[in-house]
Amino acid sequence: MTYYATVKRILIIIFILNILVALAKGGWGLYTGSLSMTSDGLHSLFDSSSNIIGLVGISLASRPPDREHPYGHSKFETFASLGIAVLLFASCIQIILAASNRFLNPTVPEVNEISFAIMGGTLAINVGIAAYEYIIGRRLKSSILVADSMHTRSDVYASVGVIVGLAAVKMGYPLADPLIALLITGLIILTGLEIIKDSSRILLDKALIEENVVAKLARSVPGVCNCHRIRTRGAPGQMYVDLHIGVDSSLSLEAAHKVAEEVEDRIRGSVEGVEDVVVHMEPKDYCELSREFNDKSNKDQNGKKAEEE
Repeated sequence: MTYYATVKRILIIIFILNILVALAKGGWGLYTGSLSMTSDGLHSLFDSSSNIIGLVGISLASRPPDREHPYGHSKFETFASLGIAVLLFASCIQIILAASNRFLNPTVPEVNEISFAIMGGTLAINVGIAAYEYIIGRRLKSSILVADSMHTRSDVYASVGVIVGLAAVKMGYPLADPLIALLITGLIILTGLEIIKDSSRILLDKALIEENVVAKLARSVPGVCNCHRIRTRGAPGQMYVDLHIGVDSSLSLEAAHKVAEEVEDRIRGSVEGVEDVVVHMEPKDYCELSREFNDKSNKDQNGKKAEEE
């Protein structure tokens, strides 16, 4: 099964589970008048909405490269992650308005054993979803699955808070209900900011591989005496690398091309997730300069050793 097909299948399964969880918590919260439980159900409903955004994003990202998009459409997956963050912030506005209204017009929600049973059951489901989605997302290097797992993880924290709030209401502290709802809002905001931070790294082409790692791999290929102007971009599972190497000017074009091909193969084979490597050859005097530098370094080291002896 291909990468995009696997991600789609996972998102569809999680979408169905999120809908069931949202209906259970939100429906019972409305019936009993529990604002924190209703807010948590709304949060779960936005979880399912984020799954839809993820499915749309993955469908667009799976399109092959074309003339206008030679690097493909993979960044649609990252844009979908940002869409999830926007939905998180939208849910926060609804919860804050509802909590403010509850402070102005205090009411005591009904709390019973069914409330705790529903919250406990849905909490267990969300813990399983968040863990499974995060593990698979890291394994596949999927930004959308990782972002969605963080979304679900915030739902886990929220559910724990709701259970604590329900217990406080049961003990005679009704204001704990809107307070817990506001606490849930804070957790949701932090999750959204974390998703934006991770997505912006990809959209701004943050370097993904340290330069010295690429340089070391390139220099390990016979015929390469210099490596510079190393650049990396893309997503963790789809990285692009370009670099300049110095080759001996006495090499034939065919021999220099083979050196470049070996550099490409060495980087692809050593760094997981590299999609493409572009090597620019510079058949100048880099090798002579490099040899002079190495000779000078060796003489200095030999001189130090002689002095020490």
